[in-house]
Amino acid sequence: MNETISRREALMGLAALTAVPLTGCAGYHTEITGSLVNDYHATAYNDTLRMNIDRIPFGTLPDGSPVGLFVLKNQRGTTLKVTNYGLIITELHTADRNGQFGNVVLGFDNLPRYLAGHPFFGAIAGRVANRIAAGRFTLDGKTYQLAINNGPNHLHGGTVGFDKKLWRAVGGEIKPEFATMLFAYESPDGEENYPGKLSVEVEYTLTQNDEVRITYRATTDKATPVNLTNHSYFNLAGHGDIKAHELQLTADRYTLTDGGLIPTGELARVVGTAMDFTSPHAIGERIEQTGLKPTGYDHNFVLNSGGRSLALAAKVVEPTTGRILEVLTDQPGVQLYTANFLPPDGIECTGGVKFSRHGAFCLETQNFPDAINHPGFPNAVLRPGETYRHTTVLRFSAH
Repeated sequence: MNETISRREALMGLAALTAVPLTGCAGYHTEITGSLVNDYHATAYNDTLRMNIDRIPFGTLPDGSPVGLFVLKNQRGTTLKVTNYGLIITELHTADRNGQFGNVVLGFDNLPRYLAGHPFFGAIAGRVANRIAAGRFTLDGKTYQLAINNGPNHLHGGTVGFDKKLWRAVGGEIKPEFATMLFAYESPDGEENYPGKLSVEVEYTLTQNDEVRITYRATTDKATPVNLTNHSYFNLAGHGDIKAHELQLTADRYTLTDGGLIPTGELARVVGTAMDFTSPHAIGERIEQTGLKPTGYDHNFVLNSGGRSLALAAKVVEPTTGRILEVLTDQPGVQLYTANFLPPDGIECTGGVKFSRHGAFCLETQNFPDAINHPGFPNAVLRPGETYRHTTVLRFSAH
């Protein structure tokens, strides 16, 4: 049986009521239950395999636009929750070595908490993730001045970046081996003073093998810098700090920076420094030696793969639970950030768990910071007729 639910029948496209296909596969069934306006439930299954997608209301924006929460769940019970406000991963539940599930990302269980402000928990950062020096770049002979929102620099797309946009739910697909949701946003020419109309699609996929796959695509009608990433904060124990988490990075170099965390252009060797994670080290082992204030890591590592193909970028092991996170990407860099600016008295997240400084780590797969201003860095410009396309995989397991 190859059953296809029509676009209008399958999923409400939220503010735009966008048509959405929800697809099963041969030999399996797809079921839809619930109100198409307020929620829905979809399942693809046979006797042994089952994937679920649920859409439930998550709140309303000040302009009255409804926001949804999309819950993807596999047969094992691994659960991914994503809201189309900022495409934020609000929760991600994975099993430990004893088969007990726990949430491994920082976030909130309601929209008002996000609207009140947060440090990019779980969001898509763009149009250009990370920093641009002085918020300024020159492209094809024209100089652009962007918002200054991080000291003297521009960070994560500006004052109202992609992390604060309502994305359109375009489509969902369910098969026995995976469940996926596709979202889209059209950034108009001049938004945050970036040139060109940028059409962006981001796809979140959960597999039966406990992988979360994030695929980014973008096209433009005018040359523009683009650098998209997901900014999830991870704590594989689900509480406490992450100093005992053991990290390995497939990176022999990192981008040396000035006091404002803007690259100087030099790709420095990690050997003999606190940046050396070429073999596993506890994140907290040398965290006081990075020279940052407050202490911690906030550094872009140059991946040995060079972004030429999907390859292992990082592996993190949490010793008490046995949880393992492997990050694969076809991007040339990954930013390690250890939540240096979380408040000392903590921020209360889902389930009432408080996280303070060094309570989480981020592994932001990306182009290098300020690449638009460094001709020697990987290309940061998307031009008409080209397609920006990148994939990152978060692979979870336990031992």
